Amino acid sequence: MPVALSPRLSSEPPTHCDSVWRGAALVTMKDGHYNLIENGAIAVTGGKIVWTGSAADCPAFSDAKQHEFDGGIITPGFVDCHTHLVFGGDRSAEFEQRLNGVSYAEIAAAGGGIISTVNATRDATEDELLAQALFRLKPLLAEGVTCVEIKSGYGLSVESELKMLRVIRRLGVILPVEVKSTCLAAHALPPEFKGRADDYIDLICDTLLPVVASENLADAVDAFCEHLAFLPDQVERVFKAAAALGLPVKLHAEQLSSLHGSALAARHHALSADHLEYATEDDAKAMAASGTVAVLLPGAYYLLRETQCPPVAHFRQHNVPMALASDANPGTSPALSLRLMLNMGCTLFRLTPEEALAGITCHGARALGLQETHGTLETGKVADFIHWPLSRPAELVYWLGGQLPCTIVYRGEIRGEFCS
Repeated sequence: MPVALSPRLSSEPPTHCDSVWRGAALVTMKDGHYNLIENGAIAVTGGKIVWTGSAADCPAFSDAKQHEFDGGIITPGFVDCHTHLVFGGDRSAEFEQRLNGVSYAEIAAAGGGIISTVNATRDATEDELLAQALFRLKPLLAEGVTCVEIKSGYGLSVESELKMLRVIRRLGVILPVEVKSTCLAAHALPPEFKGRADDYIDLICDTLLPVVASENLADAVDAFCEHLAFLPDQVERVFKAAAALGLPVKLHAEQLSSLHGSALAARHHALSADHLEYATEDDAKAMAASGTVAVLLPGAYYLLRETQCPPVAHFRQHNVPMALASDANPGTSPALSLRLMLNMGCTLFRLTPEEALAGITCHGARALGLQETHGTLETGKVADFIHWPLSRPAELVYWLGGQLPCTIVYRGEIRGEFCS
């Protein structure tokens, strides 16, 4: 249910608003820091924040609906900026096989791995894919996700990629969540194109992307830059085709090896480069210069039992914004909790709790090009926020598992329960 967003409002206090929310500390996340406002207040009109600050300074707004919390904290709505929630089937049987000692090669030889997901996705109808995606998306919404990016990439044909993208668009209509759609057709080589990767790239650039753009099915274009997927020169062709159609780009880069895909992404002013376990300091410098966000994905790192961590120190040193995301996907990160990624980001990648929370709010929004409208509690932003009956922001990172009680406000209205 996308809405048009007007420019940022002036600093003059409004004389009217629809609702006022007070009685809790505001964790504004402005500039990537808590920027706590004790006993804060938020005024909302038309689904946007029109005033925020200390409750003691809040205008009267006598005609507004008043919401009073009994302590706790209010954070921006969570942004999950990297997911693969639409796909057919699941790969839990393969997960069990691996834990019983069956190798990846043996699983792939038996028709498993990503090709099994491709086959299941191709065989599924739109309605079947929609039902399965709803099952996976609802738990994320229940713990505070108000904006989510979802990629295609398991169809690997024009027909099936378009089918996935249509399902992604439908999710944003059915549920009260901002859904950003990404075309990831350059995810893996389809079996029918074995040995013909350049021909498949031609299909993406010359046939698929023009249809995607003309039907407004994607907000960005992504690719997987690795030896087992696509090489930098092939990715660059996809990026140039996307740019010609006015579509921003993102990139899976440096997950398993260093091909300097993140520097390539930076040269094309990509919104983000994601994974980045093998990124170098030069990659970090290039990303900093272009404003490209580093999206860290601890779920895949955890499930694959990786040992090479992303170069967080280089990202800090060169002021590269770091986002966190679930990477929810059937093969390497079957994660249905973005809040769990907060803890994983801290324990596995040594982020601070403040950095982790910035990763799923302001920096997650920036990774989707939404920094002007989402991710912080500021005047002019969309009124997406969450009240938590917690003592401090670090508690969001501290608790492992379970669903913490919360009140989720989406575009200025309390959002109902979506886990049932």
